[in-house]
Order: sequence, then C-alpha cells, then structure tokens
Amino acid sequence: MAAHRSERLILEMRHITKVFPGVIALDDVNMNVHAEEIHAICGENGAGKSTLMKVLSGVHPHGSYEGQILFEGKEVQFGSIRDSEQAGIVIIHQELALIPLLSIAENMFMGNEFKTRLGAIDWHETRKQARKYMAEVGLDEDPDTLIKDIGVGKQQLVEIAKALAKDVKLLILDEPTSALNEEESEHLLEIMRKQRERGVTMIMISHKLEEIAEIADAVTVIRDGRTVGELDAADGPLDQDEMIRLMVGRPLDRRYPEHTSSIGDVKFEVRDWWVRHPINTDRWVCKGSNLQVRAGQIVGLAGLMGAGRTELCRSLFGRSYGIYESGDMLIDGRKVVAASVPQAIDSGLAYLSEDRKLLGLNLLDNIYQSVISAKPSKIVRHGAMDLHQARKESERYRQDLRIKAPSVATGVGTLSGGNQQKVVLAKWMFTDPEVMILDEPTRGIDVGAKYEIYTFIQALADAGKAVIVISSELPELLGITDRIYTIFEGEVTGSMPTAQADQESLMRLMTSSPTRARIA
Repeated sequence: MAAHRSERLILEMRHITKVFPGVIALDDVNMNVHAEEIHAICGENGAGKSTLMKVLSGVHPHGSYEGQILFEGKEVQFGSIRDSEQAGIVIIHQELALIPLLSIAENMFMGNEFKTRLGAIDWHETRKQARKYMAEVGLDEDPDTLIKDIGVGKQQLVEIAKALAKDVKLLILDEPTSALNEEESEHLLEIMRKQRERGVTMIMISHKLEEIAEIADAVTVIRDGRTVGELDAADGPLDQDEMIRLMVGRPLDRRYPEHTSSIGDVKFEVRDWWVRHPINTDRWVCKGSNLQVRAGQIVGLAGLMGAGRTELCRSLFGRSYGIYESGDMLIDGRKVVAASVPQAIDSGLAYLSEDRKLLGLNLLDNIYQSVISAKPSKIVRHGAMDLHQARKESERYRQDLRIKAPSVATGVGTLSGGNQQKVVLAKWMFTDPEVMILDEPTRGIDVGAKYEIYTFIQALADAGKAVIVISSELPELLGITDRIYTIFEGEVTGSMPTAQADQESLMRLMTSSPTRARIA
C-alpha cells in the first residue's frame, strides 16, 4: 500500500455517457485518479468498466460519447489509441495484443521502430532498448525469443515493458492476472508496486477483490453503467464486503451457495488412463490416472499451472488432446468409447473449456446459435432445424442463467465475459449431459456472476449429474466441491473429502509425486 495519496489529480473523467444501439453502457460516470497511485475499478460483468477505459484510451474516440476528460489538468479529446499513447496513456487489454510469431523485441517496438540513418531498422538498438525495459519488469529472456514460446505470465510482462518504452504516465491494466497462476500474479503485483514507486500511475480493472484490497490505493465501483461509490485506502483497509455490496447492490452473505446434494453411486469412473503428449511422444501427460465421481457429487481437480488437469479432461472428452494409449472410462458402470468429440457428447459428456473465446464460442454467432451448437440434432424436426424451438430453448436459458442481453438473437461477441461464460454453460446444459466437466468456469468473472455460476453447478449436482471442476483458486474448490483430487506432472497424487482438506494439505499433494518418492 502506498504510504500516502498524492493530492495532485492526474485524471478527471466527468459525466461520461456512452450509448450503443439499444444499450446505455455508461450513464453519467465520474472518476478521479490521483498521481502515482494504483486506482482499481471494480463492478459486475457488463457494468461498463472496460467501456470506460476504451473511452479514456481513444478506442471509443471523442465525439462518440458525452462528457469531459481532463489529463494532467488539461482537457483532452483523443481520436485514437495513438493520440492517447502520445499523451502518455497506455492500455493493456485483457486479450493481449501481441503477435505470437514475432519476437519480444519486435512486439515491443512495433510502430515505434529504431531506424538507422539509411532508414533501415536498427536491430542493435532495438535489442538494447528491449533488454533495458525487460529488466525493469524482471523479464530474463532473450529479446529474440518468439512470443509463442513464452507463457501468459511473461507475455503480460512484455506488455508492461512495451508500455514503459512508450514513456507511460498512466498505465491501464484490464484484468491483468485473470489468466495467471498464484506465483505469476504475485510477481505482476510486485512489478506494479515498483512502477508506482517510480512515479507511474495505474488503473487496474479486476474481479479479484483480494488483490484489489492488497494493492490498490483507491477503488471506484461501477454498477449498471453508473458510478456508485469510491473507497480510499487512506481511510483504512479496503473492505471487500463493502466492495461487494456496492457492486451487486446488496450484501452477499455467502461467497458460495450451500451444498445440499445427496450423493449416490459412482456415475463416472476413469481407470488407469495413459496419454502421451501430442508432439513430444516420449512424454506422458496422463500417467495411469484414476478417479471416481458419484451421482450428485462435485469433484475438484487441483494442481499448479501445467500439472496436467486440462490435458486429462480434454483427453477424456473425445480424446481432443494428446495421443490416447490405454485406459477405460465408465458411465453408470458401463464402458464407453469416446474417440471423438461427437462420440463424447453422445455418451453423455460435456466439457466447458478454460478459453471460452478460443474453444467455447464462435464470436460471430448469436446466443441461440451458440446454445444449440454442441447438439443441433436435438432440435431437428422432419429433417430440418426448428429455429423457433432453438430460440425458445435458448430464451429459457437466457432467463434461467440471467444472461444480460436484449434477446437470444444478440451476438455473443458483444457480451461481457461473464455473460459469454453463461452462454457456454447453457450450450453444454442443452446437451443434457450425465458428466459435466468445467475447466476454470469462473475465470475473469465478477463475484456476483461467480455466485450465480456456483448455483447452477450445484443445480447440476442436485439433478444427479457427476460434476468435475478445475480451478486454480483453491478457496473456490474448498467452497463448492465434495471431494478434491490433486494432480502433479500428469499424475493423480491423492484425493480427500473437501471437509478434511485445507490449502496447506492440498499444496503438499500438488507439489510432490508419489512415484518419485517410491523411486527415491
């Protein structure tokens, strides 16, 4: 936490109103940001946080909104991102804007290249400057390393180094830790602290209230496109419960719904499941995995980043990852062969992927097209698709899941992240699965929407389904599951009833291999 809050305002956004066709995205929003502080913006999905930052950064240019922006005491009217960057405002979007097949250095200085006297790119100076700014964010890589060869955590650091190279005064970070593990998140927060000490002002959009409470000097809360409150750390520690109350308009007494399902017989079982890496075939990504999920039971899969949780679940779901070697999968005691995704769906499996935009949705589709996409045969009548029925079914899910959209004809690409996730959940519920696998179902989603998704996960269990949840947030697994399995380097290292588990005992199992222990 900063020792004191500067009296100098670096940014004033006054009476900002932004209207899209049929939707008021921002309605008279006001926000003040002091120099050399970390200012958090929080609110539910669709509240208008990202839209406000797009107004500030020129993505939505002056003239497309009402209101006034003052930066360093002077009114600014940005017509593009280039205009805002020239003023010293740089935004890092949730979906990183890096080109995978170019190097770190090439990405950092694209559009701001160093030139020789003859007009060619000065690669020596480019690499020298890249190393300088990479060192500031603790990124120890060769500047010639391709973006595709580094993880998401390091890609975030490249984006920050890129911003610093532009002589940034105000850095906007949209959900900077949503795709990072705990260690990477803590490293990124430490980088933000250091940049604050060096005089950089930051605005941080985040759904992780624990991180906001830990690092922010002030918080602006937005609900339904309006400013509903501001909290200042100078007045005392930031109160997460107060943030939640402002975000959702009411106190949220519990973070997790009460778990009441009656648990029945084993519904889903995996026996001795072996899968090789799809490229490096000498490497095993699943090493004799065994697990059981009973009817009405919610089972969690815990593991560090790269442990093999997603690889295991994708290999079970139609062998959509890796090279299957051996092992059995049983539903209700009968062996099922799901050698393709359609076979997996027909067998009663559903898999909600961790990357909703890459693997979960076609962003060109509307809601009802997305909902029926996993099993369109369900609404085929007399050899033709019954679009009336498709809209009717989708409308039921839109209401049940409280998807914020005018109609089921709304394009999913226009929805907020939380509402997109609800559409993906509706898509898989539409298939009537017996086994639902949910991979990071609440990543990048606000606390209110999280509670709603937890409620629907509980409803699946109440209906007698077998539910598997992958989450990188141990408190989440401890809050919603009945039993937790741990995975390390592709191996199931243990399992325990959630009632007997805590973060320390799970972490021990997540960081050790019983096979290695036996060899030792």
